[in-house]
Amino acid sequence: MNPYSYTAGEPHFNLQLKKTTSRWLHYAVDFLTAHPTRYEKNSIVRGEYFQPQKASHAPLAILLHGMGDRSVIPCRLLARSLVKKGIACFILYLVFHSSRMPEVIRKRLPALTHDEWFESYRVSVIDVRQVLDWASGRAEINQEQIALFGLSFGGFISAITMGIDKRIRAGVLATSGGNFGKIGWLSKTFSARMGRSYTEAEYRQAQKLYAQYREQVAEKGFENVTPAQKGFQTDPLTFAPYLRQRPILMINALWDEVIPREAAIDFWEACDKPTITWFPATHATIWFWYPFISRKIGRFLKSTLEI
Repeated sequence: MNPYSYTAGEPHFNLQLKKTTSRWLHYAVDFLTAHPTRYEKNSIVRGEYFQPQKASHAPLAILLHGMGDRSVIPCRLLARSLVKKGIACFILYLVFHSSRMPEVIRKRLPALTHDEWFESYRVSVIDVRQVLDWASGRAEINQEQIALFGLSFGGFISAITMGIDKRIRAGVLATSGGNFGKIGWLSKTFSARMGRSYTEAEYRQAQKLYAQYREQVAEKGFENVTPAQKGFQTDPLTFAPYLRQRPILMINALWDEVIPREAAIDFWEACDKPTITWFPATHATIWFWYPFISRKIGRFLKSTLEI
């Protein structure tokens, strides 16, 4: 079973023009998720759409932020840079954005239950796929030239979505990685923030089970394997084999205290070692390098999309 399946209908996206410049149009967007949860506030998906002026068959970049609203800032900066190059950009507000996050979740974040985390991944991936549905009906967008940019949590969602949806041509994954078990064990902040602790024996056993699951997925396919733990279906590393031979750019921080270097390398190796750049920074301070990161992403997208 694929938890990221959904009933695709005619997409109804509401666009409200917010700003017009000589080079692009800026819209606020909202639509209903195809996978509502028990939290009504999650049901309305919001975002921003930057459309190049007089666009015809333009590439599209879908930008996914990390945890919280502040991580939208680099996405917005990047969108304004890319739209000037003729790339349409859609910033999707994920379930942990304040416009969608219910108070009961905000108070406990990140110490959520396993089921709550599972649903957050499920809703997020389906929301991205709905944007793909919408893009397929837009005359100004070339649906064959779509890329994802994901930051931290958004990078996890990007990797999963790329793995199950071939409509995405390329991906940029920033301060991201895979193997959640290893992240939880090695991260300087992850386990403490989650309110969980593990013994070494528990960690080793979980890694053994996950390795067996990944072997079965490689042999039988993701949809044909039942995991020992539901969380295995939300780990980007599970989907790495489906990303091989796909254009991917990884951007990581040498001193990332959230995503350990070992977890980023695990994912990089499983993807057949795509281009990766390491910046001397932490998880948050990597954006001090924004001018360099922006140019690198621009060059990557220009080389992989028809611009």
